[in-house]
Amino acid sequence: MIAIVDYGVNNLASVRNAMRAAGAEVTVTSDPRELERARGLVLPGIGAASAGMEQITRRGLDEPLRRSVERGKPLLGLCLGMQLLFEHSEEGGDVPCLGFIPGTVRLLSGPLKVPQIGWNQVTTREHALWSGLPEDPYFYFVHSYICVPEDASVVAGQTEYGDPFCSALVHGPIWATQFHPERSGRTGLQLIANFVRASERA
Repeated sequence: MIAIVDYGVNNLASVRNAMRAAGAEVTVTSDPRELERARGLVLPGIGAASAGMEQITRRGLDEPLRRSVERGKPLLGLCLGMQLLFEHSEEGGDVPCLGFIPGTVRLLSGPLKVPQIGWNQVTTREHALWSGLPEDPYFYFVHSYICVPEDASVVAGQTEYGDPFCSALVHGPIWATQFHPERSGRTGLQLIANFVRASERA
């Protein structure tokens, strides 16, 4: 069973449907006990970091998520869910986040329109995250902020939008993407299927 974390600001239906299409048995939950029992976790999300962290904390989900990562349980962060894995976000000031990955989240800069909305290419490095995918695939993005990890070795994918930025990362049991695989057709479903297989092996 893979648990999709419900913290009140999620795009839950599309993520659930994509996980099922990729062959996963899933539950959508805000119950910390369900998170503890799951083989893998998905932290999706849309909206602002401050609202996301407020809901995660209020629902008592921060500590179960932390324990799961410490135990090596696979976790997939999507869009805002990726950003919340960092130490803090500049969105709305300086928002403390979960702190699983050293680094910060900052506003997209440069001459191009913000937010970035639409398809863009990801330059990948070899990892199971990309198994079965074409070289440098395209995914669907909707975001105004980007993640800036302290350790460049966690960057598993990079995208150009004005300047290059980290669009996917791998850090221990954590996989995360700034794009929306659940909205990226067959390519996105393949990535999700890769995470499902990694969760089954964990």
